[in-house]
Amino acid sequence: MGMLSLPGFLSCGKKKDFNLTNEKDAHASDSDENSERGNWSSKGDYLLSMVGYAVGLGNVWRFPYLTYQNGGGAFLIPYTLMLALAGLPLFFMECSLGQFASQGPVSIWRILPLFQGVGITMVIISTFVTIYYNVIIAYALYYLFASFQKVLPWSECFSWADELCSKTRLVNDCNATMDGEIIHANFSFITSNNLTCINGTINYKPVQFPSEQYWNKVALQRSSGLDETGRIVWYLALCLLLSWIIVGAALFKGIKSSGKVVYFTALFPYIILLILLVRGATLEGALDGIEYYIGRQSNITKLMEAEVWKDAATQIFYSLSVAWGGLVALSSYNKFHNNCYSDAIMVCVTNCVTSIFAGFAIFSILGHMAFVSDRPVSEVVDSGFDLAFVAYPEALSKLPVSPLWSFLFFFMLLLLGLDSQFASIETLTTTIQDIYPKVMRRLRTPITLGLCMLLFFLGLICVTQAGIYWVNLIDHFCAGWGILIAAVLEIVGIVYIYGGNRFIEDIEMMIGKKSRLFWLWWRVCWFFLTPVLLMAILVWSLVTFSRPTYGSVLYPTWGTAVGWCMIIFCVIWIPIVAIVKILKAEGNLVQRIVSCCRPAANWGPYLACHRGERYSHIVDPKKEKEHEIPTVSYIVY
Repeated sequence: MGMLSLPGFLSCGKKKDFNLTNEKDAHASDSDENSERGNWSSKGDYLLSMVGYAVGLGNVWRFPYLTYQNGGGAFLIPYTLMLALAGLPLFFMECSLGQFASQGPVSIWRILPLFQGVGITMVIISTFVTIYYNVIIAYALYYLFASFQKVLPWSECFSWADELCSKTRLVNDCNATMDGEIIHANFSFITSNNLTCINGTINYKPVQFPSEQYWNKVALQRSSGLDETGRIVWYLALCLLLSWIIVGAALFKGIKSSGKVVYFTALFPYIILLILLVRGATLEGALDGIEYYIGRQSNITKLMEAEVWKDAATQIFYSLSVAWGGLVALSSYNKFHNNCYSDAIMVCVTNCVTSIFAGFAIFSILGHMAFVSDRPVSEVVDSGFDLAFVAYPEALSKLPVSPLWSFLFFFMLLLLGLDSQFASIETLTTTIQDIYPKVMRRLRTPITLGLCMLLFFLGLICVTQAGIYWVNLIDHFCAGWGILIAAVLEIVGIVYIYGGNRFIEDIEMMIGKKSRLFWLWWRVCWFFLTPVLLMAILVWSLVTFSRPTYGSVLYPTWGTAVGWCMIIFCVIWIPIVAIVKILKAEGNLVQRIVSCCRPAANWGPYLACHRGERYSHIVDPKKEKEHEIPTVSYIVY
């Protein structure tokens, strides 16, 4: 008995092939091109999942702050350039990789076995980030539930507040003129004698907004530092459990279920952003906030500072979620001839436009907050968590019908976080599917739910009284250098070892032959500009490293050591896997290294009908991995 493997004869899809094992993944349906792994039900499912993955919480709080900090509207110049030079080339590369081979972030490294540890690093980092990212979603859930009150609990200094809590600035002392002489006195003396403070001499008491104290004292019950773990904050733990239940429910059938959920989770935040922008633009002081955001007159001189370009590159890099493994995983469920080129451009542009649009919505309301509290906008704006959970809630509490606006804002944060989380978990399940396809076909739902439950328990340390310090620590280390290292090795390995021109030929098998002029820009970026930029960012980050802090709280030495251990644990698999591959290869050392730098025998398009002459030699991945009767199209006796 013999088998024909003629590429032109073998068919694609369930309708023409028959599977002798009669097993099908929950991902798959009868209409799918790839009947074993499954495909997206529609192009819209894929695009919205990609937009949801790329557009996340950072678009709402990090980008607007960086724009103000780095010259206002002038920051858009390096931001756009970095999108073209670093973000888009990597995004297109990863989308093409996943779609071409229909494999997840670990199995995709059949393209270069020596670097398979890079895929493992991506998955481990995604796991760490998934743990703390769902904690942030839990914070949004907590504030969402707290908004169901007539009076927002952070609108006033209630019983939980201390003597530093105040909605307005309190004068401590100042200089004044008395009997022709300038005196310095406390404010009570000044007022009792009907004196007036001289401009520029006023010293204010250190006070905190109610929203700041509510965040620290009530929501987080924050301890003094990482050394003081304290107890688990039970209501945050319940919110964390609920967030994992939502994620598990959306993913229990893989992309077939999550692809429908994202029609709501990816689109509705834009409606809320538009509502918040319209409401904010009608408030007094909104123009001050917008001028603070983009600047009445952008500071072009800021472009001379290296820090501005570094901030632009890192924001683009992390905002697009490249080198996390998620782009490869989501794209692996595309049909082979999907136009991944136009998809990459559309998603990247959508992501960046969303960031700019979100800035207007956020800062228009912060401008109103500054107006009401008689403070400059610079004193109500902060980065990261404080912008999302202190400054903005404080601004919302001053609006008419404030519970409604608070609900909308935190519901938006919830949705932005969830669809990014969907893709992160799909990255993990796709990795498991590619390694144990037979098990995942039978047990996809219990494995997905079990994974969510495991990650919930691992995240409980982040909902203790010291939880915010752990969240900040993981973010500081794991979402930094590990991703940069993985990205540098990814682009160097594919372009310089596998071969950039060879990779372009692979892409043309999917999207059709293109002219040399078409590929000129991509070649310049992939071969030179993008790897140089990534290396510069990596070196800059290492040179300017400083111990992590949360606000004014310094981390203990052991905390910094734990952070380094986490990042080492993430990247150590790169050399370990490389050494194992070399040891398993045959020949002398040089021959072994050379063989590990060649694509594996089963590298290429997943379905035989797409392999053409270039990959007619391919070893069937299922036959190789599972050692069972493969799905065939024709048998000759």
